[in-house]
Amino acid sequence: MGPAELMQAAAMARRFYLEGKSKIQIADEFGVSRFKVARVLESAVEHDLVRIEIRVPAELDADRSDALRARYGLRHVVVAEAPADSSDLTSDPENLGEIAADLLGELVSEGDVLGLAWGRSTIHMAAALRELPPCTVVQLTGVYDAGTAERGSVEAVRRAAAVAGGEAHPIYAPMLLPDPQTAAALRGQTGIAGAFKYFDKVTIAAVSIGSWEPGISTVHDMLTPQERAHYASLGVSAEMSAHLFDADGRRIGRDLGERCITVEAERLRRIPEVVAIAGGRRKADAIAAVLRSGLVTSLVTDTAAADQLLAAAPGHRPALERVDPDRTPA
Repeated sequence: MGPAELMQAAAMARRFYLEGKSKIQIADEFGVSRFKVARVLESAVEHDLVRIEIRVPAELDADRSDALRARYGLRHVVVAEAPADSSDLTSDPENLGEIAADLLGELVSEGDVLGLAWGRSTIHMAAALRELPPCTVVQLTGVYDAGTAERGSVEAVRRAAAVAGGEAHPIYAPMLLPDPQTAAALRGQTGIAGAFKYFDKVTIAAVSIGSWEPGISTVHDMLTPQERAHYASLGVSAEMSAHLFDADGRRIGRDLGERCITVEAERLRRIPEVVAIAGGRRKADAIAAVLRSGLVTSLVTDTAAADQLLAAAPGHRPALERVDPDRTPA
């Protein structure tokens, strides 16, 4: 580019990229066609007069986020950097919770009903919330341990409602009961029944995903060794809100749900936005299974899990189609 052409290109680039003027406005100013302006701007990039950078915070990975979103047909995906220690197979639930809190701050609108399911990441997410539009917050599952309710999902619901300035509807009951009859009786109690009435009104939910192994799934840890072995024999690969899934995303072991205080899979599937929070290499297969179920629309995860998800076989069910998780493929 000669000096005159260079100066013109610099001036046009300044108008377009820094001052926000349209190509038509620039064309009028310089007495040329808008097609000429387009060619000059393209030339400015080609000759390194203009450098375009897409910058996101260092702790987030835009490329993996976009690849996962497209691969699994999700609405939103945010991938965070995995812990520096590559030998650690688990995620950092506090970090994922903070990122999920920021995502909810974007997704929740005034008048929404926000549902929170039990999970370490969702508890950290609620603690990290700084701002939410006015909305109602409802608990979607019972508590893991009644003795820690005030420090767990009940407190998460209260915390989110306090930030939003809305109503809180917690559930003071264990997630897992000894038998279906006890669970049914508890669901009929006034406070729990009141929370359940809000399930059909939930517009956005935050859930956690567990793989079927000790310390990674709270439901797994609540069962007896014999019960764990039984569900393992059915091919369980993942657990979410006390619902079990095989590797293809089909629900299995539905009798377990009858013993649990939790949102039904059918209701969960009708929620417009379901954000799953889970990461780490140990959870990658479980995350893939839940994504294949079609119950999740958005995901917050880390690079360790993302790499395995992207390397997995492509057979999946796009979440935005909201596939029935109880339907067995033909």
